[in-house]
Amino acid sequence: MIDPILQLEGLSKRYSKDRPAIFEDVDLTLRSGEYLAIMGESGVGKSTLLNLLAGLDTPDTGRVVLEGVDLTTLDDDATTRLRRRTVGFVFQAFHVLPYLSVEQNVALPLDLLGVAEPERGRRTQEMLTAVGIEALSQRHTRELSGGEVQRVAIARALVHRPRLVLADEPTGNLDARSAAQTLTLLRAQIKANAGAGILITHSRAAADTADRIVVLEARGLKALEAA
Repeated sequence: MIDPILQLEGLSKRYSKDRPAIFEDVDLTLRSGEYLAIMGESGVGKSTLLNLLAGLDTPDTGRVVLEGVDLTTLDDDATTRLRRRTVGFVFQAFHVLPYLSVEQNVALPLDLLGVAEPERGRRTQEMLTAVGIEALSQRHTRELSGGEVQRVAIARALVHRPRLVLADEPTGNLDARSAAQTLTLLRAQIKANAGAGILITHSRAAADTADRIVVLEARGLKALEAA
């Protein structure tokens, strides 16, 4: 049996002590090669859950074990180092830097990890080619279409070969054609990197691109039956 990349055990979270938990009893195991979609109604805490499993927030109860390390036992600096090395993010709002070129945006995670040239340049160019934007490498992201910018975001999320990719509504700002291309590309790249991925989405069509679907409810995660 392959050791889990990510394991959630009995997670619960509330916004304040005098309010009910947003969710509780969340358990999940994710192994290499798995691509999971998480759905749920607005306000149920999908983005909050994503923050917990990335170590950007802490649960009220339970554990988040990433690559064998319990995030709840780490201080902020150690969590940041582990996240920077192990996790890649793809957001709905892209969050690319408009004053940098496409190449500079994609290389940023490698810069933060201290990867030196020529390795940094080689890996950046490989990733640009993998997502089909090598011809745009010297352009600024403000000059690109929404679909092109999302490809930049995917390349940046994957260039450091993270073990876990987290995508939070990555197609919410795209037209249908660009959304479909983005989801196909995201899945292919997660599989190619032999990591694991979690897609947060409201769209059943988007969720259907994952290997399995779960629904986040107040009492935990529930498997969604095939349509």
